[in-house]
Amino acid sequence: MSPSPAHPRFDIQSLSSDTPLAVFPSRVISLLPAATEIVCALGFESRLVGRSHECDTPPSVLALPVCTEPRIPLDVDGGAIHERVERYIREGLSVYRVEPGRLRMLAPDLIITQTQCAACAATEQDVDAAVYLWMENHPAVLSMAPHDLASVWAEIRRVAAALGDPYRGDALVTRLTARMEAIARTADSVPLRPTVACIEWLDPLMAAGNWMPELITLAGGVNLFGIAGQHSPWLHWAHLVEQDPDVICLMPCGYDIGRTRKEIDALTNRPDWKRLKAVRERRVYLADGNAYFNRPGPRLVESVELLAEMFHPTLFRFGHAGNGWERL
Repeated sequence: MSPSPAHPRFDIQSLSSDTPLAVFPSRVISLLPAATEIVCALGFESRLVGRSHECDTPPSVLALPVCTEPRIPLDVDGGAIHERVERYIREGLSVYRVEPGRLRMLAPDLIITQTQCAACAATEQDVDAAVYLWMENHPAVLSMAPHDLASVWAEIRRVAAALGDPYRGDALVTRLTARMEAIARTADSVPLRPTVACIEWLDPLMAAGNWMPELITLAGGVNLFGIAGQHSPWLHWAHLVEQDPDVICLMPCGYDIGRTRKEIDALTNRPDWKRLKAVRERRVYLADGNAYFNRPGPRLVESVELLAEMFHPTLFRFGHAGNGWERL
């Protein structure tokens, strides 16, 4: 459904430090977990009045009203989820439902959503369809679409500018990049980098793309699959076997470690699994893809820390073992 012609959009270029604070949004709904974490990390949590069903960090946001829900059951295996998501997208249907009644009740002046992946969270089109149903005061929509680290930092600055304090965005990005660069400097001292396969979905097999190849490099690994700045690619099992990585990291999108372990048979039952170098040397790791790698926000720094611990366990010990990741 097309948005109403009166539907406003923030023109970030028109906002500046001279703009009166009253112009900036004071009632914000975030429909993207990464955006919720960004808003809170910027110090604007008090402006949040609603969230998506997936927004869970920091824990204090769990008290906010939930404005979305999935249209497909999530208690089935990954293959079934993939099949239903593909069918919905193929038929032009939304994977998520945005509740217009809840939006009306909360009366936001800004909704933050995304356009990167229709399977991962409510999209701008979902929001437009819901907002179109109530014609009173249309909120502005800020739609995020990060695809690599540079665009993640740009989106953080964009959110900060939309909320009236671009300097907070600059300061947060400076802190986050400094932490990543410190890890990279230490990793550069290692003479041998392991080859790495990061897996973002088990059935069908998908490698990690977007910002993940950059995170792997920062953590001291050699990325084998996926290209920085491009969507995560499907991966043929034969190609994985041929490359025979030193390290395999399993981080399915939206899955915590427990959920991944329950569905690990999708990999371990494949031919040649036990012959892989990473399997023989016990360098297959399960990571919390839902909490870290799949959220393009502040916790990408912790994601680099997790990878560094897995790649170089004698060099890095941030305390994530047993929580953010565990050995298979």
